[in-house]
Amino acid sequence: MAAAAVGGDGQGRGESPLIPLLVVCGPTASGKTGLAVELARRFDGEVISADSMQVYRHMAIGTAKPTAEETAGIPHHLIDVLEPDETFSVADYVERAGACIRQVRERGRLPIVAGGTGLYISSLLDGIRFAPMEQDPALRAELESFAAEHGNEALWEQLQACDPELAAQLHPNNRGRVIRALEVYRLTGKPMSLHQAEARSQPSAYDALVLGITFRDRERLYERINRRVDDMLRQGLVEEAAQVRERYGKTAAQAIGYKELEPWFRGECSLEAAAERIKMETRRYAKRQLTWFRRDKRVRWLCADEAADVGQLADAATPWIQEKQWNE
Repeated sequence: MAAAAVGGDGQGRGESPLIPLLVVCGPTASGKTGLAVELARRFDGEVISADSMQVYRHMAIGTAKPTAEETAGIPHHLIDVLEPDETFSVADYVERAGACIRQVRERGRLPIVAGGTGLYISSLLDGIRFAPMEQDPALRAELESFAAEHGNEALWEQLQACDPELAAQLHPNNRGRVIRALEVYRLTGKPMSLHQAEARSQPSAYDALVLGITFRDRERLYERINRRVDDMLRQGLVEEAAQVRERYGKTAAQAIGYKELEPWFRGECSLEAAAERIKMETRRYAKRQLTWFRRDKRVRWLCADEAADVGQLADAATPWIQEKQWNE
């Protein structure tokens, strides 16, 4: 069913107060940037990133930030806004993304959220209001010590045992968010995912169309991931990881592509073995992303392996966008 027309400020006679919002989501290396840019070109849009690692500076190669050539002159927001040692929570994302969306719409353009961090996207769309929660520095230090001794995977397994829903979204190397989730569970006795569900007390501010990119043949996605990792290594991933490691230490371990190089830096494995580990961890992450997004019934799926190029993928999405009648 077509939505009510929305003007530049979302107010006016017979108009919906909801803000038009297009979302492009999907697993890593699926082509989200290319589709978002093409749709922004066709529908006069600007892109707001929904990637938990692209907010950090100095990590362009390892986080696959879009290049100037890839953005093709389309404004992109929430990329390179923090130093790698700064914290950035889901609540921070919802606040900043919401402000960007309103500003884009005030300019009379279509806001397009694009990324693969499902928790960011669902929290934004569901109007989650985050209540302040207590912190325990001693508990955080205990969890940090456990991770240092037993590894990020063992820490993540603790989260999987008490909050499998949230664990499905978080990579084991995202130690900061895993620790925060365990801290909340230990302090409150309730998983963070339940706190988030209970916080959905305000209606969404958006009239959203959510497009998801998938592959009928999963191996096609995995091939793209493997090629991307090879490209990253040719572009200087090792040098970038070394610089981030020297300047920010363990912070670099939060992103796939950095943690897996640690054994190579310490002389414990070959670069080829480290590269294979990056590919394997990235494929696992893509599988978790797909699992997350497939739970969301709002997503309308586009099959990348059934389109010859990004133009055909955008063609398939265009009728759904036109149906919204956002600018009529």
